[in-house]
Amino acid sequence: MGIGIWQLVIILLIVLLLFGAKRLRNIGTDLGSAVKGFKSAVKEEEESGKQDDSAKLESSDEGETIEGEATKVKDKDKT
Repeated sequence: MGIGIWQLVIILLIVLLLFGAKRLRNIGTDLGSAVKGFKSAVKEEEESGKQDDSAKLESSDEGETIEGEATKVKDKDKT
């Protein structure tokens, strides 16, 4: 009961008539560059997140909150 091949062909022809082949090509190019830009932004964010996490771990002292987990400094006097 889904969309068949003929329905898809008719929809494609209507879209082609409304926008034209040249404009559809431009829309496809713009959409492709937008997706590429989004992927590179996500990749840069992941890399900067990894650098931030490693910097936090290197500079951590006892009693700090690291990655959402609370750490506790134990008293050496109380045994």
